[in-house]
Amino acid sequence: MAEQVAEEVLARAERDEAEKLRRIAVHKELELEFDLGHLLATDRNPTDALRRSSAGLEPGLRALARDNTQLLVNRLWQLPATRVEEALVVQLPEPATRLPREKPLPKARPPTRWQQFARLKGIRARKKTNLVWDEARREWRRRWGYQRAKDDTKDWLIEVPHAADPMQDQFALRLRAKKERVARNEFNRLRNIARAHKLPPPPGRDGMRPTGHQDREELGRAERVAKRSTASLGRFQERLPKEKAPRGPGRKRQFQPLLGDLEAERKAQLEMLRVLGSHKPRLDVTRATNKQMREDDREEAAARRRKMGQRGKRQRKGGPPGPGAGKRKGGPPGTAGGKRKGGPPGTAGGKRRGGPLGGKKGGKPQGGKRRKGRV
Repeated sequence: MAEQVAEEVLARAERDEAEKLRRIAVHKELELEFDLGHLLATDRNPTDALRRSSAGLEPGLRALARDNTQLLVNRLWQLPATRVEEALVVQLPEPATRLPREKPLPKARPPTRWQQFARLKGIRARKKTNLVWDEARREWRRRWGYQRAKDDTKDWLIEVPHAADPMQDQFALRLRAKKERVARNEFNRLRNIARAHKLPPPPGRDGMRPTGHQDREELGRAERVAKRSTASLGRFQERLPKEKAPRGPGRKRQFQPLLGDLEAERKAQLEMLRVLGSHKPRLDVTRATNKQMREDDREEAAARRRKMGQRGKRQRKGGPPGPGAGKRKGGPPGTAGGKRKGGPPGTAGGKRRGGPLGGKKGGKPQGGKRRKGRV
C-alpha cells in the first residue's frame, strides 16, 4: 500500500515537471526573429493550422501569442543580468528594426519677409565672429550680450546733439528708443508667425490693431479704455449732450425666473430644511479649536502687556532706584526709608496731608496725638 502511494506521488511530480517544461519549452518549425531593443518577436510560421482547428480561431490565437511571448522571455533570460535593489535588470541591445513615425514629418517653416527680400536681392548671409575689437577698452569683446563691445549703456556722459534740447534727458531718450526697438521686433516676429499660419495680423496691447481696419467693437473698446484712463477712472469725464453713460465690461447679474423648475426649487428648500433641522451642526472642529487657541493666546499676551505696563508705571512714579527708594518698615523715624505713623509734621517719617500743620481739611493732624503747648 505504501509503495503504491509513493509511486502515485512520483508520477504526479513527473507530470507537473513535464507540464512546466512544456510551458517553458516551445518548439517551432521556423525560428522567430527577435529584436530585443524593441522587445519585438516576428513569427513567420504559416497559420493555416489555426483556421482548420476545431477549437476555433480565438483559442488558437491565444495559444500562439502565449508561445511567442514565452520564446521572447526565454531570449531575455539569456542576456547578462545584474541585481539592483533585489531585482534582476538586463541591458537591452540597440534596436535593429526601423519603426514608422508616429506623426508625419514637420513641414518646412515658411520664410520671413527679410528672407524673401534677401532671396529676391541675392543677399547671402555671412557668418560673423562672436568677438570684435573694442577700441575704447583695447581688448576683444563679445559682439552681443553681456560685456559686449561698444556698450553704450555703461556711458556716464552723453554728448547732447546740436539740434536737441539741452534740458532733455538723453539717458531717458536712449532707454525709450531701446524699448521701442524691442517692441517693434516682437511685433514683427508675431506678424511673421501670423503670415506663416495665414492668420490675421496680431492686434495691439488692448486687443486693438495699431492701424486702420477697426470694427465697431474695437472702436467701442478703444473709447472705453480712453475714458477710463484718467485718475478717477472716467467718473468726472465730460460727455456729449446725448451720450449715454459708459457701460462697464463686467458681467450682468443672472436672476432665476419666478416660474421655473419647481422640482429643483422643491429639492433646494427640502435640503435647507434638512440642514436647519439636523441636530448635528456643520462645524469644523479643527478650525474652531485653532480659533479658540488663538484667542486664548491673544488674551494672555494682552494681560501680560497690561501687567508689564503697570509695573513700569509704578517704577516711574517711585523714581529711580537708589538708597532709601524702597519701602522699609521699622527704620528710624525721620529717614526716607522709615515709615512712621504719628511722627512730627515736617519730617520724612511723618505723613502730612492737607495744610501746613499736616492735618486734614478740618485741621486735625494725622499720624499721632497733638501734644499740648506745641504748635
